[in-house]
Amino acid sequence: MTTDSIPVRAADAPPETARKSRGATPSGGRSRRLFAHPRAGRQHHAGPVAYILLGVAALFSLFPLYWTMVAASTDNTRVTQTPPPFLPGPHLLENLGKAWDDAALGKAMLNSLIVAGVIALSTVLFATLAGFAFAKLRFKGRNILLMLVIGTMLVPPQLGVVPLFMMMTELGLGQKLPAVIFPTLVSAVGVFFMRQYLTEALPDELVEAGRVDGAHSLRIFWSIVLPIARPPMAVLFMITFVHAWNDFFWPFIVLDMSNPTVPVALTQLSAGYVRDQSLIMAGALLGTLPLLAMFIVFGRQIVGGIMQGAVKG
Repeated sequence: MTTDSIPVRAADAPPETARKSRGATPSGGRSRRLFAHPRAGRQHHAGPVAYILLGVAALFSLFPLYWTMVAASTDNTRVTQTPPPFLPGPHLLENLGKAWDDAALGKAMLNSLIVAGVIALSTVLFATLAGFAFAKLRFKGRNILLMLVIGTMLVPPQLGVVPLFMMMTELGLGQKLPAVIFPTLVSAVGVFFMRQYLTEALPDELVEAGRVDGAHSLRIFWSIVLPIARPPMAVLFMITFVHAWNDFFWPFIVLDMSNPTVPVALTQLSAGYVRDQSLIMAGALLGTLPLLAMFIVFGRQIVGGIMQGAVKG
């Protein structure tokens, strides 16, 4: 038998022969191109229609703020005319100063900052603790307690105003800021929100690894849960802060005009027989500026945290 009749295996053949037998080029580029998706590696760019739609949505979103500024920069006679003005007037600084003095917005903004800040921080802390407990800890009655927490979301807050006011009065907190803070230190919506996030984002293996290393529940919460839960915590803080800053119903009942929050203080601008619409809009603009400043400063971090939490790998 001659050597020509012996079949040559691909593993024993020279490199060039082996590559030819596999149908690949020396660089292997052809085989990779055969399985590569034709659109792989391309960057997707928005078309002109997308930019037009986004621009229209931005205009609709910014128009109320622009109209507030226009109304605050004119006088009451010009605001009530038909058609109304659509360009800013020359009285913006004058109306802002008058609204600041008439409504005592300096003290009101300080009170709103204290109330909204404490409520937002406590809600984030307690909601994250409760969400971690409902999501990853095993204890008796967990499902029943969770259903009770969710059930409180179905109760209108107006039903608890009278007993809550009586309770704050008995505790000696009437007309004081703690009367606004204590009833809203935590929310059922925040607990449910954090529970849903931690159920999906926090692996059970990490909790079990912490247990194996001898860490107790608070240590696991501090070292494992908090770094993972930062994106939803930032979102919950922003939503809670804005809601507490804009809350009018309960602060209007439990506080007086000597110690108001911003929404309560703004009612003084419409207390006269003839309402000055430009002055009211100036006060509303002043009450909105802190929220806009906070979002401008922390908006990038909040959006970045949301995107970081959305990417799983």
